[in-house]
Amino acid sequence: MAPLVALMIAMPSTPPAGFHARLDKVLDVYVRDGYVYYRALKSERNVLDPYVQSLDVPAATVAAWPTHTRLAFWINAYNALVLESVIDKYPIKAVGESYPAKSIQQIPGVFTAKTHRVAGQSLTLDGIEKIVVGFGDARAVLALCRGAIGSPRLKSAAYDADSAERLNEQLDQAVKDFVTHTRSLKVDRAANALVVSPLFGWQQAAFIASFATAGARYVNRTPLEQAIAGMAAPFLFPSEREFLQQNTFQLTYGAFDWRLNDLTGGIPN
Repeated sequence: MAPLVALMIAMPSTPPAGFHARLDKVLDVYVRDGYVYYRALKSERNVLDPYVQSLDVPAATVAAWPTHTRLAFWINAYNALVLESVIDKYPIKAVGESYPAKSIQQIPGVFTAKTHRVAGQSLTLDGIEKIVVGFGDARAVLALCRGAIGSPRLKSAAYDADSAERLNEQLDQAVKDFVTHTRSLKVDRAANALVVSPLFGWQQAAFIASFATAGARYVNRTPLEQAIAGMAAPFLFPSEREFLQQNTFQLTYGAFDWRLNDLTGGIPN
């Protein structure tokens, strides 16, 4: 029994103080309004690299942390690894014509094949996203920045692993930021359409599970339409909420902007 007791004592119930401080510093210095100074970050990566290395803590240690601490850990890990993946190949060179020339998607296998050591596992970015989705809170999907202009906006601060209340506020803000940007959700009165990001379709099961009940008032709608309307309505302008309440809109998907969210040289047009 003694070895087991010793093992249990050795597993901290929370990460060390300041565990995400390095990432917080990187985001504060190199991120503005969701765009990243990738060139500068690449030349001064002495803060990001040690943070990425610190993510490979034992799986049992992470499992012992509170739910909000684990969720913040995985969100921060994903965002940090996207940054690392970009600067490893920056400036990105085009290898195909399916995506914009400087897109993160020009890095072969960046989401699906390249693995990273996190919490004692070798995981792809898509694998980490599945872990985040597994927490059952679709707001967290909108906290993951895919290194693209069309993705949820990268914050200039790490997600809070210490306070469940603060993390909840940050996730609410992530939803607000996403649904109030016309790249992600746009009311097109002329076409009687609600134009939304393909991201809602990519993770529709997660959004339905989290938000379909909030949109139950939108009768005769698909569960995904109810989820999107129910999630977005509290953050929209009164005129936009009125448009949704008429319940005559047609949901359509816009294009996802895979251009790199690079601030080097100025905000892309």
